[in-house]
Amino acid sequence: MVKCLIVDDEPPARELIASYISRLDDLEIVAQCGNALEAFSYLQKHKVDLMFLDIQMPRMTGLELIKSLHHQPKIVLTTAYKEYASEGFDLDVLDYLVKPISFERFMRSIAKYHQYLPKPAYDEAFSSSSFDQAYLFIKVNKEQVKLLFREICYIESLKDYIRITTRDNVYVTYNRLSYMDEVLPESHFVRIHKSYIISLAELTSYRNDIVRIGEKELPVGRIYKQRFLEAFEKWKNSAAGQSK
Repeated sequence: MVKCLIVDDEPPARELIASYISRLDDLEIVAQCGNALEAFSYLQKHKVDLMFLDIQMPRMTGLELIKSLHHQPKIVLTTAYKEYASEGFDLDVLDYLVKPISFERFMRSIAKYHQYLPKPAYDEAFSSSSFDQAYLFIKVNKEQVKLLFREICYIESLKDYIRITTRDNVYVTYNRLSYMDEVLPESHFVRIHKSYIISLAELTSYRNDIVRIGEKELPVGRIYKQRFLEAFEKWKNSAAGQSK
């Protein structure tokens, strides 16, 4: 779970970021602060993975807060002023969001955060038997549903929603396919089309620009074909190695 801190002196701005975070199942809001001094105090006592930080605040600015921290979480700046972008990136922030912030732009920041994680170690962890226990929680209607990675067959994009087909069920949840592409381990999943991600273990057959998952045929996009073939070859070699 990614522990998130929201720092902004404007309640509507905090509420917007909070609403975006609530749509994603692996993000957790650990605190909201109305000014940078409050955030500084919180960060001295608690671990935070990702901070959404406004720049223009009374008494202490967001940039001053960053400079005061010895151990920084990954930081996404949120501001109505574009002119601070250069200084923000000089301070090694993860991203810079200009208000008003759309959900799509927010998701790009989350994707950047997942890219920041050590990907080889992340994938290697799921190359072992631990993959069988790996899971995430997805929000379906008003419930949080535990979804085991090994049960996923394929995922389909429905604009702001995705449809996840497992061996036994079909779930529709509010999320983006690009986010799932970042979260799922590349050693077991591959994006084959702008609208589809498949589990390599569930692949039944393929030909030209079509793959089959059970009885379901899915298209392979032209720009994704090479990525699919390379991923499938790596998966076959890995599966063969583990069977020896």
